[in-house]
Amino acid sequence: MLGTEPAARGDDAWLLGWGLGYASVGAASLLVPLYAIDLGAGALLVSLVAATAAFAGVPGAILWGRLVATTKRRRPFVLVALALTAAVLVTMPFYESPWTVLVANAALWFVVAAAAPVLNIIVVEGYETSAWSERFGLLNHYQGYGWLGGLVVGAVWSAVAGPVGFEPLRAKRLFFVAGGVAALAGLFVVYLWYPEKPTISERRFVRLAEQFTGNGMLGRSVRAVPFGPQRVYWALRDIRGGRGKLRSRFPRPLTRYLLAATVFFTGFAVFFGPLPAYLTEAGYSTDQVFGLFVASSAASAVSYTRVGSLAARLDPWRLQTGALLSRVVAFPLVAFVGVLAPPTGVVAAGVLFFAIGVTWAVISITATGLVTSLAPDSVRGEALGAYTALGSLGGGVGSILGGAVADGLGYGAAFGAAAVCVTAAVGLVVAGSSEGVPTDALASD
Repeated sequence: MLGTEPAARGDDAWLLGWGLGYASVGAASLLVPLYAIDLGAGALLVSLVAATAAFAGVPGAILWGRLVATTKRRRPFVLVALALTAAVLVTMPFYESPWTVLVANAALWFVVAAAAPVLNIIVVEGYETSAWSERFGLLNHYQGYGWLGGLVVGAVWSAVAGPVGFEPLRAKRLFFVAGGVAALAGLFVVYLWYPEKPTISERRFVRLAEQFTGNGMLGRSVRAVPFGPQRVYWALRDIRGGRGKLRSRFPRPLTRYLLAATVFFTGFAVFFGPLPAYLTEAGYSTDQVFGLFVASSAASAVSYTRVGSLAARLDPWRLQTGALLSRVVAFPLVAFVGVLAPPTGVVAAGVLFFAIGVTWAVISITATGLVTSLAPDSVRGEALGAYTALGSLGGGVGSILGGAVADGLGYGAAFGAAAVCVTAAVGLVVAGSSEGVPTDALASD
């Protein structure tokens, strides 16, 4: 979780470099669609940019993961990922078409995925399995706050660029260059301080990691973006080879909940896919858009610890249902408050984005716990892998769907469609809560 800072030791200094790289990626996650809008992109194309973040990294993670297994090397893939991230960001200002920006964004997520199969192995090298939870938390600390830091710097730069004489398009191009320089700085730090060559094998890591997927630490600790390549890579590793048997091995309540998760992740992406285009067309400045996303990310970060405590004491089904229903209300409200005159509209949007961030903390923590509790021990790893992969699929499809609806029927219709998807998911969750039984009972069937 992001709430507390895990203990680090001397040879963890290289994580500062990875955090710098993730700050660049975090800023680019919002800067790229805003830049595409400046170049003439509409809602559909902006949503396609979001979809590439869900899809493009997957083949990169699989391909580079195989290369890691073949070469037995770790550090080169981290260094190459940072170097190519810097290259993509530095060259971004030269692209004049939103379609080339889309391709460049796909390339960015492809190269970020280069490090996905190895980062989790690196951070646990030399540690007993009892310390892995803390190690995953440390990786999450650097990645999570690096990502958030990139958004904060983007908001600050966007706010000061205009007053000092930079028009919006030029300001974005300069910030891309700055992001590339930060990634290069991160590469230098990793090169200097990366630890000795790892000895833990990928196979042993996957085997031992089963115990950590049970409590959700592995999936949640490495989450930097909702459907990032790290989560998808390990999810596909979990379900590969056994997917033909999974349906018969998954109890009905678990299958129903996985369907619900796919539907609500699709709904989330229907909303977030065209969102940057909507905010821009509604008159929000770049710094205001960055500020809204910072509010949402920060709300999630500060809520994880508290939500974890609540989930341990209260019914997770009810907690998640409440969070989902909150999003059903909040998504269409964003379309309403977006047209309000400033500063009322900006303040109201900020409150909504903060609430949306809190609901994400609730949903992410309770979802992992529910999948864990519904899955028998024999398929727990596969169940969490399926949850991650299906969520990623829903995210990519939802982004495209949201863009298409916004482009054809308007943003209000798109945000309404997002609410409809989440409402349908609520129905499945409520139905599942009446069927949900303890894992021990499932295992004995």
